[in-house]
Amino acid sequence: MKPIVVSTVAIALLGSATTFAQAQQQQAQLQPDVASFFVAENPSGSGNLGGLAGADQICQNQAQSLGGRAATRTWHAYLSQEQRGTTPRINARDRIGTGPWYNVKGQLIASNVADLHGDQQRDRNNIQRLTALDVKGNEIPGVGSPPGGNQHDILTGSDPQGRAFIDGIDHTCNNWTSDAMTLPQQNANIPADRARAMLGHVDRSGGQNTSWNAAHMSQGCSKQALINTGGAGRIYCFATN
Repeated sequence: MKPIVVSTVAIALLGSATTFAQAQQQQAQLQPDVASFFVAENPSGSGNLGGLAGADQICQNQAQSLGGRAATRTWHAYLSQEQRGTTPRINARDRIGTGPWYNVKGQLIASNVADLHGDQQRDRNNIQRLTALDVKGNEIPGVGSPPGGNQHDILTGSDPQGRAFIDGIDHTCNNWTSDAMTLPQQNANIPADRARAMLGHVDRSGGQNTSWNAAHMSQGCSKQALINTGGAGRIYCFATN
């Protein structure tokens, strides 16, 4: 039995060494001095990001792990904010700088805001499954992932041109402050509005909609609602400088 035990341990050690080597190789591929775009994990998994400021901080925190120039850049989440009372309307496209933007492996994502949104020609950007990577250089699990593993829905709250909606319907989980199914009720005599978010498809597939920033609405703003829709509350992060 002893030779079998030793063999098992050796195989385990070999597997660990291989995993470690792969991690080192992946880390070596990262280019923190060039990186200006990544897809961030959402710590809460819900639509409550702490508003735009909280979402920006999520991007800022995760960029620190890259080191180099990426750690000193100013990062903003690609999110729009809807006008409500004295809260102003803010377009996602207006808060991410001017570009160009590169992923963490140095691949060009878009040269400028116009190319990112296809102002002159749609789909001139390079956001797709193989290039829209997380901060570690990993692809985002998308269509075809094991059940419950699809995370291709990205929170944006934006229309295809990167602007906030003005139709009076919530597309931003109450401006990224709610994980509830409804907005705070303003009038007891009027039913509360549903809280939802506009989502983009990072892998440019699923449901016959290839939009990276305005594919469809979420079922709700809770963590489970976003999972049920096909995501994990992830956000796009862009360096503004």
